[in-house]
Amino acid sequence: MENNIKHTEEFSFADRTFFLDVRFAKNDREYYQFSRSTKNSAGGYDRMGLIVFQEELPLFVQALASMCHHASHLDASKRKMLKPDPASAVKGIKSWEPDMRPREKMLADGAQTMGDAELLALLIGSGTPNETAVDLAGRMLAAFGGLEGLAKANYKRLSRFTGMGLAKCSAIIGSMELSRRLMVLHMGSADALLDFFRVPSKQ
Repeated sequence: MENNIKHTEEFSFADRTFFLDVRFAKNDREYYQFSRSTKNSAGGYDRMGLIVFQEELPLFVQALASMCHHASHLDASKRKMLKPDPASAVKGIKSWEPDMRPREKMLADGAQTMGDAELLALLIGSGTPNETAVDLAGRMLAAFGGLEGLAKANYKRLSRFTGMGLAKCSAIIGSMELSRRLMVLHMGSADALLDFFRVPSKQ
């Protein structure tokens, strides 16, 4: 084979030898060949190479420099990401076992198997960074003395609880109203029941 090498450099690391050659193609175009020779278990050598022509070299060097620059920053970011971050840890109901989460529990076992706080948590939807929806629901039920007191609560009283905005309060008040209407449909004349489940005032 004709020797078309204009210049060569080489260095070794462990069982690998690297060759950097400046060569001429058959059409006299100059190109750069980067090769790695690795000793294999059979006693021979495995060789891998990359060819870059002269006009491509500036773009190749630019891309290589950019890659190394960004990789160094990514390495730093990755090291930071590997450190435990308490703020990013999974918290709340999502950290519970699936069969203990209200939604999954209802789908698996039915609503009748759930406690009042779990059912109320479904209406609330989400808690706060410091309290799950189930804990918030339990605290509300305790404050109102159970479902009877909750059924009479208006927006002003419900919104006193941290995490209870207009949407969550409206969901609870709306569900209680549907319950009242359902009772009327099934029981007909129920003045005493309607008085007990009277619509909460807006004040």
